[in-house]
Amino acid sequence: MKPKHALALLIPFTCAAMAQQIGAVDTAFKLIGPDHKIVVEAFDDPKIAGITCYVSRSKVGGIKGALGLAEEKSEASIACRQVGPISATVPIPKSEEVFNESRSILFKKMRIVRMTDPARQVLLYLTYTDKLIDGSPKNSLTAVPLNGAPLQFK
Repeated sequence: MKPKHALALLIPFTCAAMAQQIGAVDTAFKLIGPDHKIVVEAFDDPKIAGITCYVSRSKVGGIKGALGLAEEKSEASIACRQVGPISATVPIPKSEEVFNESRSILFKKMRIVRMTDPARQVLLYLTYTDKLIDGSPKNSLTAVPLNGAPLQFK
């Protein structure tokens, strides 16, 4: 097996959905390496057509940030919106992780979980960061009304 193929097998698949960077703003100048930033990304719900979530998060610059060794902060904001007709081909579980992204080299992840509120016909999206030993209580929540969309819940 070629070395680059072996390396690809060691990198875990971490995203249930792929994020697309929309833009970024610099928050602090770094003389060496990239500046600290706030990055805005979008991802479409992988099971529900017509919903896109926008997440803003910090990105550490400098030498550690450039090398991928920096531990990112546990702060993120989320806003999910209906961007087309809402539909799903499978029943939607009460709670399901729809996105995750590594925030440090060792066991820290930003996660986005979709929850359902069938009584109010609303989908909730919660973002938070966890660690293997000690996570963060910082979180952000957004809600998307279904407006009569024909979804089935598990």
